[in-house]
Amino acid sequence: MMNRSTCAYCGVGCGIEIHTDTNGSHSVKGDNLHPANFGKLCSKGTNLARTLTQEGRLLHPMINGLRASWPQATDYVASEFKRIIKEHGPDSVAFYVSGQLLTEDYYVANKLMKGFIGSANIDTNSRLCMSSAVSAYKRAFGEDCVPACYEDLELADLIILTGSNTAWCHPILFQRIKAAKQQRPHMKVVVIDPRRTATCEIADLHLPIKPGTDVALFNGLLSFLHEQGKTDSHYIEQHCDNFDAAINSARNDGASLNQIAQRCDLPTADINRFYQWFAETDRTVTCFSQGINQSSQGTDKGNAIINCHLATGRVGKPGASPFSLTGQPNAMGGREVGGLANQLAAHMEFNDQHIDQLREFWKSPNLARQPGLKAVDLFNAIEAGTVKALWIIGTNPAVSLPNASLVVRALQRAELVVVSDCIASTDTTQHAHVLLPATGWGEKDGTVTNSERRLSRQRGSVDPAGEARQDWRILTDVAHAMGFGEHFPYKRAADVFREHAKLSHQNRNSPRLFDLGELADLTDQAYDDLQPQQWPIRAGQGTPRLYGDGRFSTDNGKARFTAVRCQGVSHPVTPEWPMALNSGRIRDQWHTMTRTALAPPLNAHKPEPFVEVHPNDAARLLLINGQLARIQSPWGTAILKINVTDSVRCGELFVPMHWNNQWARGARIGELVNPAVDPISGQPESKHTPCRIEPWHPQWSAVMLSRENLPLPDCQYAAKIKGQAFYRYELAGDNPLDTTQEMMATLAHAQQEPTIRYHDAQQQSLRCAWLDEAGLKTCLYIGPGSSRSVSSADRNWLASLFTSSTLGTLERKALLSGKSPAGVEDCGRTICACFGVGENTILKAIRQHKLTDASEVGKHLKAGTNCGSCVSEIKTLIAANSP
Repeated sequence: MMNRSTCAYCGVGCGIEIHTDTNGSHSVKGDNLHPANFGKLCSKGTNLARTLTQEGRLLHPMINGLRASWPQATDYVASEFKRIIKEHGPDSVAFYVSGQLLTEDYYVANKLMKGFIGSANIDTNSRLCMSSAVSAYKRAFGEDCVPACYEDLELADLIILTGSNTAWCHPILFQRIKAAKQQRPHMKVVVIDPRRTATCEIADLHLPIKPGTDVALFNGLLSFLHEQGKTDSHYIEQHCDNFDAAINSARNDGASLNQIAQRCDLPTADINRFYQWFAETDRTVTCFSQGINQSSQGTDKGNAIINCHLATGRVGKPGASPFSLTGQPNAMGGREVGGLANQLAAHMEFNDQHIDQLREFWKSPNLARQPGLKAVDLFNAIEAGTVKALWIIGTNPAVSLPNASLVVRALQRAELVVVSDCIASTDTTQHAHVLLPATGWGEKDGTVTNSERRLSRQRGSVDPAGEARQDWRILTDVAHAMGFGEHFPYKRAADVFREHAKLSHQNRNSPRLFDLGELADLTDQAYDDLQPQQWPIRAGQGTPRLYGDGRFSTDNGKARFTAVRCQGVSHPVTPEWPMALNSGRIRDQWHTMTRTALAPPLNAHKPEPFVEVHPNDAARLLLINGQLARIQSPWGTAILKINVTDSVRCGELFVPMHWNNQWARGARIGELVNPAVDPISGQPESKHTPCRIEPWHPQWSAVMLSRENLPLPDCQYAAKIKGQAFYRYELAGDNPLDTTQEMMATLAHAQQEPTIRYHDAQQQSLRCAWLDEAGLKTCLYIGPGSSRSVSSADRNWLASLFTSSTLGTLERKALLSGKSPAGVEDCGRTICACFGVGENTILKAIRQHKLTDASEVGKHLKAGTNCGSCVSEIKTLIAANSP
């Protein structure tokens, strides 16, 4: 059996096929017919089937730690919300939802909170992702509308990727750009990013900009275009307002290239080259993502970019637009239904006309009349005690929000915390009074909207685990229990979608373009068969581009230039906090790892939480590659593995955002990140936090591999990595290593003596293994400090022993050393997650076959031939090792 659906990860919205064999096993491949990806998948999408597991699933409703029935849980949530609302008013309760919900889930949540509870205190983790882009588009165009489509990436002659590691965060779009550049070599790519990332593989120019100076760079570009006579005065006059204010502001930000170069810490010649290319190239697409959005001036950064496109008339034309790359699979769908606290459904706003219009449509006498609390403000209000109850749906704010320790305090103080999730144990569920089991990816049924406004179906292919229910149904049941049943008559996802589409049709007689009205009367079968298409849908057709005719969603039909000035970062570095911390994603993990950590191939590339440090900083601060470091900011502390690399700027650090207390100790980066937000969008400044870093010298370190999923040890540093048939634990602590026997039993949760054991009392090292009739059960290596015996243990060889039911004499002896016996090759750390190809395997092929190009490596090993995200690393290996 085969079902067509969509990927659960980034905003590219790739189509997939879920194949189910007669024995019930599942496999996933790309959908060749889906226009987002044409069959291609990245490493995460390739491994989606591995996440279709009941491991760690929340299977039953729970109230205060005790199993409950669905009627009990529904009635309890409804009665507690009603009680708190009666005592403290509707603004004393809130929802915090997720861009990983489907549009139907989002719609019901928004309707219940804003329409019938009567508060706008519903916000989404898209606040952390795309809210600055939303605000910028609304200021410029009058509506949250992305004007471009993916085809524009293949038609453009100049592509600017700013604040976006596209190769790792939107891999399929990166591959489309790369393929287009190979077919049209004159196409130029400019990457603007403080870090040299994998995206720079295709860059003709990399601008490693100083964090916080993006507005200055694009204000300089606007001023340059005007001075060079490259602005389109006719387009500006006919289709835009406020140009004079914008150009005056841009000039005041930097009157010369030298001033801009000094402010942005970039070579003047490189800025001049970038400006010249933009001025000369009509078909220009500027893609911007989290490096722009996650800023205390994210909205202004977006508008500075849009200003340059408006000034040259490059909006909504083939190969020419400002294009925000959405972070989550359905952040766009959430924006459509008003999932953000400062929006109403169907792109309506908090004004009298729209409030009356929506109240009439929903038959809601209690519709919220003013915006609610944005994410950071919401958790501040919970911690302060003004918001008493919170329903969290499909997200993990105890990890993902900045100043995460405050978030935890807020959850602990709340009278009622309800969490709907598919995972039982997360940093957030630990603080819930009520747990509601929700369907996960592969079980959910509904729609999502990707970065190019393309609506796609996500179809359930697997029966829900345990008693899990669709989120829209959980919300509907609670709405009924609260007394709003007649307004929530939904029996299936299609019922919700039809109402959503019908509401959007009211935009047809307004300047707003969001319109799904032609889908409002879909039959259930037509909904099931719905094909990917881009809104607005008119005369049965989707719309690839918007605003190409020069008419915008404002009352007068004109776009608005926005006068902006560069303000820098909210919390600059200081002598006490001299380093700048930048956080972001890595290639194979997603958000807080609740799904991706379950897929062994995705844990192999970057298995432990790490910090990237420039070689000059490492030398100055005595930081050693592969050792541990403590990072402190005014908000928190973390301990991470050191990765010395010149891909970061001197004085700056990069850390991944993914690790949490379920998979690591001391690596929850949200604890460090400052809580400053953009005053317009409310989006946090996750890309710049002042901090300091120093070596951390443990008293002991250990590596342990076990067939069983053991609890994460309570030590200062710990990382758990799921492999194929085993779990690996990298451990270190600062307590004295004086009772190795006791430590051995504690770490391994061993109730009996190890089968084989070697203890070197003089060196204070211990090596041991437990075996049973099924083979190797657990092996453990402990040593003092950053022990050489621990660091030299061959993790890959040890991992391979867990797939063998019997161990020979040679292997048993080798277990005590932790190193593979002669003749067994270590493939090294994984470079290609799609095909599981290790670094040593690639190096051997390079040397043996004298390979000089990544495509040659692909022919020999398949590495880099699927999503291509590892090609830049393969090229680095070739450059360092090719004869």
